[in-house]
This record gives sequence, structure tokens and C-alpha cells, in this order.
Amino acid sequence: MKWFVILPLILLPFGQGALAEEPSTCFGTTADGRLENGWKLPLSGENFQTYSRVASLAGRTYVHSTVHRVILEAYAKTREARQDTIFVYGETGLRNGGEFKPHQTHRNGLSVDFMVPIRDEKHRSVPIPTHFGNWLGYDLEFSDRGQLDNLRIDFEAMAEHLYQLHQAALNHGIDIWRVIFDPELQPFLAISPRWEYLQQNLQFSSQRSWVRHDQHYHVDFSVDCEPLP
Repeated sequence: MKWFVILPLILLPFGQGALAEEPSTCFGTTADGRLENGWKLPLSGENFQTYSRVASLAGRTYVHSTVHRVILEAYAKTREARQDTIFVYGETGLRNGGEFKPHQTHRNGLSVDFMVPIRDEKHRSVPIPTHFGNWLGYDLEFSDRGQLDNLRIDFEAMAEHLYQLHQAALNHGIDIWRVIFDPELQPFLAISPRWEYLQQNLQFSSQRSWVRHDQHYHVDFSVDCEPLP
């Protein structure tokens, strides 16, 4: 995946428009689809920020309008439960959907990458380091226990965020189809009191995908979409 950051940022124009007021329409599937009236995620909020201002301005953080509302509501609810935690979201998709290299999905506004929340050696919540030196965070490699140098994955915060994402999705009349996260790291989510709920209500990946998904968890939302022409 090391080539995916630079080329798309060169090819895509900056400043692709403000938040659309019209609701979005999705077509097809996450692997073969497109989007109309995509809504751009804000660069930051009280407890979250984009993985890259450059990538966001280049147009790589658009989602379906309902997914947009779900994401912001979930961050707000998560802040109520975990006031000290900082979250970072990653790649989502293009304003009009379609092919989104190097991802095999992210094509109709329903796929979102969330970078794992982390804590440092003093147990402080800090943004995951994302810069061009580590390919905006996608080149980070955590151990099979969720550690990287002096950083470790905050599994409790991640579980709380997934819980709030599902609750917000239901509030807006949609659902979560699946969560892709490294199967070797999934058992550590069991430290959270939300784990039983997550097991009962979310479908987690059971096998490692072509990309490990240790530094981020991929969420596909379930929204009724129009068929592709």
C-alpha cells in the first residue's frame, strides 16, 4: 500500500466543495458502486481529527450523508463516555464514489477506515502518528499484542467507539454490515464491557484480509442503495 498516498493526492484536485445539503444516494455495492451528493467529513471535532489534512482537502474523506451523521453522532456519544480519548479517522472515499485505489471497496460512500485509538507510555490518549514518512499511518505495524514502541492500542476506547457507531446507525435507520480488524487482535476487545454486545450485533472479519488491518478498523455500513445502471 506504500504507493497509494502520493499518486492520488497528485491526481485529485483540491477544494472539491463544501458539505452538500442534499441527501446522498448510493448505487451498487462497496466493491462496485458509486455515490451522488457525497458529504465531506470535517477536518476535526472536539475528540477527533482527520488522518491527513492534505488527503482530506484532496477529496478522500467523503461519505454517504447518513453515514456522515452517524459518524459525528457516535463521536459525540463516545466523548460523553470517554472524555479524554482522541480519535482519528482515515480513508473513506471520493465525492462521487467509484474506484478508490488501493482499496478494493470504499466505492459508494459506505466504507470508513478508523485509525485505532492509542495511548502512550504515560497512559495518555494521543493521536496515532500519521505522516508521509509512515504513509499517513497505514504503514504502521503493531505487535500481536497491540503495541508499537511506546504506544499501545486502546482496545476499550475502540470497543466503545464501535458500540456508539452501531447505536448511532440504528438511530438513523441503518446498520453496520461488517467490521474488518486483525483477527489476532480482536480478542483484546474482550477487556471492554461492550464486548458481549459487539459479538452479538456486529460481524467481525474471521480471516486476515489482504491488508492486515492492525492500525485501523474498516467499517462497512448497511444502507439501501440503488442498483447500478
